[in-house]
Amino acid sequence: MTMTIPMKTVTESRTRGKLFILSAPSGAGKTTLCKALLAHFPDMRFSVSYTTRQPRAGETDGIDYCFITKDEFVKGTQTGKWAEWATLHGNFYGTSAEFLDTAMSAGYDVLLDIDVHGMLQIITLYHEAVTIFIMPPSSEALKARLESRATDKKEVIAARLLHAEKEMAEKDRYRHIIVNDSLPDTVKELIAVVESYRLEKK
Repeated sequence: MTMTIPMKTVTESRTRGKLFILSAPSGAGKTTLCKALLAHFPDMRFSVSYTTRQPRAGETDGIDYCFITKDEFVKGTQTGKWAEWATLHGNFYGTSAEFLDTAMSAGYDVLLDIDVHGMLQIITLYHEAVTIFIMPPSSEALKARLESRATDKKEVIAARLLHAEKEMAEKDRYRHIIVNDSLPDTVKELIAVVESYRLEKK
């Protein structure tokens, strides 16, 4: 699926948009915070990841993911289509460089929800990206959140926690670190961080 970016009118600012990257271990509230940011900044664009895995029940192409074939994805790795990409459980996942460039050139800020590995790839191309890492209040709190979902087996939760510890060890690579202890307070802090960079364009 190809996503189009509406162009701003002549009377609107054409200042290049900014790229905001949000990373967090599973269970730290990243999805909720992304939704809060997009609701507060309705002109912000969200970069939907591309994947070669099959859609799950309830997922919509172009909303949850952009679903493409493995042949299409591999071709993209050879033509510079991806700003970052990785493989997971035999499937490819990637971020469209064309989407990022088109949206930001049109003056839109872009929000990107990726992991630490993806962030490190992105900033080699987009040096000015604003990187934000969301921390849980503690490892115990993160474990409790994952267990409260009641959707994963104990061994899956253990694997997620191990991966989370590795991700949290990389937090100092980010410009901003926000601890998600109280969701309303975290939303306010996150909005304030993003707003401070948006004001630089005015």
